[in-house]
Amino acid sequence: MPHLLGIDIGTSGTKTLLCDENGKVLATAMAEHPIFSPKPGWSEQRPEDWWQATITATKAVIKKAKLKPADISAIGLSGQMHGSVFLGEGPKPLRPALLWNDQRTQKQCDEITAKAGGREKLIDLVANPALTGFTAPKILWVRENEPKVYEKTKHILLPKDYIRYRLTGDYATDVGDASGTLLLDVRNRRWSDELLSILQIDKALLPGKVHESHEITGTLNKEAAKLLGLQEGTPVVGGSGDQPAGAVGNGIVSAGIVSATLGTSGVVFAHSNQPNLDPEGRVHTMCHAVAGKWCVFGCMLSAGGSFQWFRNNLAEAEVAIAKKKKIDPYELLIAEAQRAKPGCEGLFFLPYLTGERCPHPDPNARGGWIGLSARSRRHDMIRSLLEGVTFGMRDALEIMKQMNIPIEQVRASGGGARSAFWRQLQADIYKLPVVITNASEGPAYGVALLAGVGTGVWNNVEEACKSSIKQVEKVPPGKRNTALYDQHYNVYRKLYFDLKDRFGEMASLA
Repeated sequence: MPHLLGIDIGTSGTKTLLCDENGKVLATAMAEHPIFSPKPGWSEQRPEDWWQATITATKAVIKKAKLKPADISAIGLSGQMHGSVFLGEGPKPLRPALLWNDQRTQKQCDEITAKAGGREKLIDLVANPALTGFTAPKILWVRENEPKVYEKTKHILLPKDYIRYRLTGDYATDVGDASGTLLLDVRNRRWSDELLSILQIDKALLPGKVHESHEITGTLNKEAAKLLGLQEGTPVVGGSGDQPAGAVGNGIVSAGIVSATLGTSGVVFAHSNQPNLDPEGRVHTMCHAVAGKWCVFGCMLSAGGSFQWFRNNLAEAEVAIAKKKKIDPYELLIAEAQRAKPGCEGLFFLPYLTGERCPHPDPNARGGWIGLSARSRRHDMIRSLLEGVTFGMRDALEIMKQMNIPIEQVRASGGGARSAFWRQLQADIYKLPVVITNASEGPAYGVALLAGVGTGVWNNVEEACKSSIKQVEKVPPGKRNTALYDQHYNVYRKLYFDLKDRFGEMASLA
């Protein structure tokens, strides 16, 4: 029986997953790795930490599933998008990787936009505007600020593709992850020779072939097989960035079904049969992990990250109680939020703790509560935080509606799917049914399915999802709260514009 291994290089840790030929998850494992912030707004990781976490988590998942190396028939790779690994000759990076939430490159974004002939021209070339999180401005930043590093650079890889190189020795990527570099001609699923020429980036620095996500890119080499406890020669497929891969893992492979994933970031993701561009660049248009298809998604930077910030800094009591009772502190915080009235009597939380991307590409945006009164209580602050994050997710849904993207149901995943309270809150704010499926493992599961497609377990991605992913719960929106949240959302979406200029002034004081 084929067994499929999915490896996801996340921001907080690397997750591994094993499933069988029916898509049944047999085991999962996780190994954490640290994040470094050398300066305000900077975010970096050591690629070697990803590799060591991959070794640890892979060994652990094989042990949990009680399988032998020969039982693993294929490997799929996923990872955080946009990160940049600068390599010379050999596996040791020349510097730490710059991550998706690094905000240092606004100057380079402006430079790219100007050289491309303006925002509209840039979107026409690569389907997206220049944003601080993307890879291309990181390349320019290193070239301009660390010229000695750039001179030594022979290869620039995305996070999961660095792990691919360690596994197989091959420099390769896929169309979905490559879309997030800002250097891919998304319409034609190939590197943009025109933009590379404009920016004077040598195409030879990038992986040569851009694969479809199910295609086999190489096989496991002897050294990696020994370190991971796998069999030499095991096929490795293209895989994808965490967003397209997570969409496959949630069954978002046909029109009308949209996912809302609340992790550190918050992503609303829709399948598209053709490249559907937002002329204002508020949402991203990229290649899907489904061969010959595209996707549209909006990413807010501090979704679950806002809730995590509250837990880490303002919930010492809940953390201590949870540790003693061996439960999740988020359960206690959500129970506290349920004590507050819907709308929290006009208290709003702006979830811009690390700047924002969708719908406001603004590295200077700041978070906070607005509308505090003498009646405000701690439970109001917690509930308003959950409401603010969910309003931010609705922003992306509203843009998709304007783009005439069909939305019939929203499939919830991530932290926001684990709580019945937050599931209902999403249904009420989105004004759409929220569906939960039997697949809750995200990108690692998606690339395990892609590995099965690439090695003939399923004929295509759609067949893999249809046979593996089933609806288990449907939460309809409540009429009473839907009307109330409509009123509150209309206020929420104006607050960023009211404060935009002040955000810039605040940032200058940091």
